[in-house]
Amino acid sequence: MELEIGRGKKARRAYGFDDIAIVPSRRTRDPDDVDISWKLGPYRFELPLLASAMDGVVSPRTATAIGKLGGLAVLNLEGIFTRYEDAEEQLERIAGLPKDVATQEMQAIYQEPVKPELMRQRIEEIKASGVVTAASLTPQRVTEHCEMVLEAGLDILVIQGTVVSAEHVSKSTEPLNLKEFIAALPVPVIVGGCASYHTGLHLMRTGAAGVLVGVGPGAACTTRGVLGLGVPQATAIADVAGARSTHMLETGDYVQVIADGGMRTGGDVAKAIACGADAVMIGSPLARAYEAPGRGFHWGMATFHPTLPRGARVQTIQNGSLEEILSGPAHENDGTFNLMGALRTSMATCGYQDIAEFNRAELMVAPSLQTEGKLLQTSQQVGMGSRGTARPAGAESGADKAASLTSTGA
Repeated sequence: MELEIGRGKKARRAYGFDDIAIVPSRRTRDPDDVDISWKLGPYRFELPLLASAMDGVVSPRTATAIGKLGGLAVLNLEGIFTRYEDAEEQLERIAGLPKDVATQEMQAIYQEPVKPELMRQRIEEIKASGVVTAASLTPQRVTEHCEMVLEAGLDILVIQGTVVSAEHVSKSTEPLNLKEFIAALPVPVIVGGCASYHTGLHLMRTGAAGVLVGVGPGAACTTRGVLGLGVPQATAIADVAGARSTHMLETGDYVQVIADGGMRTGGDVAKAIACGADAVMIGSPLARAYEAPGRGFHWGMATFHPTLPRGARVQTIQNGSLEEILSGPAHENDGTFNLMGALRTSMATCGYQDIAEFNRAELMVAPSLQTEGKLLQTSQQVGMGSRGTARPAGAESGADKAASLTSTGA
């Protein structure tokens, strides 16, 4: 239904995760009987989880750890790890920047050119660990580096930007023909982001194995303020899931819909799947991990843009390991730990056996869901009122734990 903005403009009402609720069904199920695995091309993953291609989240070491936990981590091939041999020195420098100069100083740090030999080296490091190796390039650079990264052993290529379209128009350069480019590649390709039915459908018609859904919802992203662009995630996912159905009727091919950003808790992850996603891509929840390379800080790929930054360096509280955040055990009750266990339990509580079934869950518009009856939690900043700020009892500080993990080679 369209609403009138003014006499000359109408707009659809869109919904974010906090606006909706999953409705329990007539059936329940044992969580151990729920299957949350998913497939991308020839690869099957135990967790429907991708770690965002952000320097504060994914390093070769965390890519290995996440892969061994059953997920898929995406390395940013235009980030710190491919610009500097000693990436740790630069990450330490970024973590120590005063807030008022962080963006400007990061612009200077990221002026260092990307080095193809480091791209190869980082891919080989992840590949040597035995996990599926995924990495991202922007549309502007993918043709330049694609052949080399495939030779290095890349298993999955992610072509990612703030917004990626199947029809880029330019008077100054020859635009990338995504359909021809993807057809010539021997590996599955994920493309995005997008936030609408038509853009999602056009991206699916390029032959992509997966489409990223999300423009501006991430914790570190400022695109919605800088450019005024974006669609709340619940509506964006549902629209692109609708495009997936149309594309499947046209071609018989099933394209994976990946919700990218805007998820903080297990409940958010469950809602993303219930809206139609096959998997989720998250950044800030993993930037909280002791092992995360950002040392408690998180920033996006557009944070350091040389002329128009569209992201902020935000601080998180390092209060758990990657395993605790993804698969538990949880020592807090605010939904920020054991995200995949929460998804499994949500599906079981509603009686759904796998992700495809959960895509069909009933939803309601429920803006009071987060606050109804939660006055005491909110006033005391516990449970749903804590907003993920609690630390498990007896936990080490982030710096101490990170140092411990590094010294033991974790």
